[in-house]
Amino acid sequence: MQIAVYCGSKSGHDAKYVHMATELGRQLAGRGHHLIYGGARVGLMGAMADSVLAGGGEVLGVIPEALMSREVAHSGLTRLAVVKDMHERKAQMAAPADAFVTLPGGPGTMEELFEMWTWQMLGYHNKPVALLNFEGYYDPLITMIKRMTSEGFAWADLAETLIMADSIEDLFDQLERGQPGV
Repeated sequence: MQIAVYCGSKSGHDAKYVHMATELGRQLAGRGHHLIYGGARVGLMGAMADSVLAGGGEVLGVIPEALMSREVAHSGLTRLAVVKDMHERKAQMAAPADAFVTLPGGPGTMEELFEMWTWQMLGYHNKPVALLNFEGYYDPLITMIKRMTSEGFAWADLAETLIMADSIEDLFDQLERGQPGV
């Protein structure tokens, strides 16, 4: 499976996030999956990519020209695609992906999650979209998703369309089944 992973180009203040990204990369490669990500060698992105590569996995990085120096493009990937802009980056990450996973990150990570999830809801793709709620990082977002439905701003089954996992093992188990667990 080719898995597009969205996560921070920063490492966060606690080393646990880097350890989590490294472990996700290790398990991704160990399970025979391939990584598609934003192409940076820094932050959670770089830690995850390095871990996949160390485990013998393949990594496709997609980075816009304008971010080559800012995000410090990873030069050791299986393949690095340099694209015109963020729109092209997201399209080139989405097209070959069999699934989408979101790890902790900032506004860009959230935007990528919501775009892929919205595309799924609108029928532009039928690929799984997953959220790794590592140590409760996304608890406030999950509360907001529930409020969207309870207040009538989203379909009642909104939360059911998103795979939510608290552990890396559960995340991969659900992805490999192709549906959210109950």
